[in-house]
Amino acid sequence: MDSDIGADFSKRKRKNMSWQSAEEPEAKAPPACKALKSVIVPRPRDIGGFEVRRVLPSLERRSVGPFVFFDQMGPAELAPGQGIDVRPHPHIGLATVTYLFAGTIVHRDSLGSVQAIEPGAVNWMTAGCGIVHSERSDMELRKRRQKLYGIQIWIALPKAREETEPSFTHYAAASLPVIQGEGKTVRIIAGSLYGQASPVTTFSPLFYADATLQAGASLALENEYEERAIYLLEGKAVIQEQVFEPGRLLVFSSGDEITIQATSSARLLLFGGEPLDGLRHLWWNFVSSSRERIEQAKSDWKAGRFASVPGDAEFIPLPEGS
Repeated sequence: MDSDIGADFSKRKRKNMSWQSAEEPEAKAPPACKALKSVIVPRPRDIGGFEVRRVLPSLERRSVGPFVFFDQMGPAELAPGQGIDVRPHPHIGLATVTYLFAGTIVHRDSLGSVQAIEPGAVNWMTAGCGIVHSERSDMELRKRRQKLYGIQIWIALPKAREETEPSFTHYAAASLPVIQGEGKTVRIIAGSLYGQASPVTTFSPLFYADATLQAGASLALENEYEERAIYLLEGKAVIQEQVFEPGRLLVFSSGDEITIQATSSARLLLFGGEPLDGLRHLWWNFVSSSRERIEQAKSDWKAGRFASVPGDAEFIPLPEGS
């Protein structure tokens, strides 16, 4: 499937994404809350005991700032012998960001990186001109029952950095700034928010944070960035007297300062940034400002010209009909 960030979204489904394909999110009726531009409800898809919710892209909203892809993984409990096996696959023109609430995933890539990620840490992989990676459950952990719950996002690189050299960096949970007080805890995953900056290297102005609120606590979402959204992961929240259920992506108008009040214990992800610097094409695992560049990436993967992942000989083939 070939689709353009900022244009109408094709109704065809993607296959063999970094995570398994999921149903396209559903756009709800225009919200009564004036500060909201749209409310999007991701549709869950069971892929054999493991549920994935595709939040972005959607028919109504293709991106929020440079965030062009957003998947919720789980929560799931995997029986002994089960695990996640995302075979080696390629990327260009983007950075993948993996963040877990529970469980462990082992990342391997064509640069030779091997890194297990655990809750609260960040795996940031810059694809740039091209990288191949796999994501699998640890073989030892497969021997016992395990939980898996997390988020994977893609961030489109600025046009000037789309062909940068690929890289991978792991950031331990303890390295991320945490703001606490008044019944709330906010961990800055990437970018800057509330006067705190994550050590994660980014390529454009953005923010990405994990916030937990006790019942009755409130959190202000500043108007520092033009495009802003929250994904209500757990619990209920009130914004301008309107109650929102969990599993909702709320995209806000620019300019207004938003106050989010939790009516119960709640967890939400805040993210956004400056608008993309032009149209983006999204096809399979490739993101680019150029259709021709995506066609070249398709040809390179089909012909075996991407570098391989050491120690992982499997791969996901190019989708049929490409």
